[in-house]
Amino acid sequence: MDLFSDVRQWLLETLSAKNVTDVCNLQTLWSGYGAILRVGLEGGPASSVIVKQVSPPTQSDHPRGWNTDRSHERKLRSYEVESNWYANLSSRCDVDCRVAKCLAIGEVAGGRVIVLEDLDASGFSIRHHRLDADGVASGLRWLAAFHAQFLGTNPDGLWPVGTYWHLDTRPDEWATMREGKLKRFASQIDQRLREARFQTLVHGDAKVANFCFSDEAGASPAAVDFQYVGGGCGMKDVAYFLGSCLDETQCERDESSHLGIYFDALRKGLVNKAVDTRLLEAEWRELYPFAWADFVRFLEGWCPGHAKLHRYSRRMVDAVLSQIPDDAL
Repeated sequence: MDLFSDVRQWLLETLSAKNVTDVCNLQTLWSGYGAILRVGLEGGPASSVIVKQVSPPTQSDHPRGWNTDRSHERKLRSYEVESNWYANLSSRCDVDCRVAKCLAIGEVAGGRVIVLEDLDASGFSIRHHRLDADGVASGLRWLAAFHAQFLGTNPDGLWPVGTYWHLDTRPDEWATMREGKLKRFASQIDQRLREARFQTLVHGDAKVANFCFSDEAGASPAAVDFQYVGGGCGMKDVAYFLGSCLDETQCERDESSHLGIYFDALRKGLVNKAVDTRLLEAEWRELYPFAWADFVRFLEGWCPGHAKLHRYSRRMVDAVLSQIPDDAL
């Protein structure tokens, strides 16, 4: 796939580059909303950059059939949020929560273009589907550093409540859920998370596929894909990340260890901030099962046969529902 001629020209002018030497299509955006390209440059700020070119289709092609006006508007909003994130907040991320540097953002030919640092060229060329213990720990430390950096940050220009599965943005999936306590008390679970005293920014799609790893021992990974960044309790990212790279046995067996690694790193990240870390940790540990239950609620409507609906995630849901009286509505 080549760049449209007007996007090519905009890129050269914006980056003060002489020529585009190569264009490689890395992947198509979800539901055909554009593409992510690696673009070789002559005379620009780097020999290659990543171009996220958002060009919504006339007819979406969702892999699970969720083609609705609400879905379309949510996706368009997600790219606006991502642009705002890169333009206004991404520069606050340091080496402990590395992200790609934003080089340019523009509206070209009716579409959105985000130009980013090529993380592969910067030493983050390794991708994983599953992680060993060291990999899990590095991802948890990235999340802790990110949550510490943005604790108390107003999500202005982002999603007021982050994550792509947030209840207010997923009424269609909620409506298709089978009847039961999880469906009935979905809003109470969401409310507990929203009303947490300690709020930060959450990545919102912190799956293992959105982390780029280095072969340098002990190095923190770098994260990509900030379409659903917004306000929230950090446990949302933690639960989702662990579910993305571990099976049910690993989640169950190593739960205490994983949370210990995360909270140790979070305390270190907050050492120079006036935060009562004991209160924060107590609150977020209590909300860890709620974060799982919130995501399970989405899965049950979106894809009721999903592999992440396993014994461990069900146990998390049961732990939450046992705390909610039947007459709580």
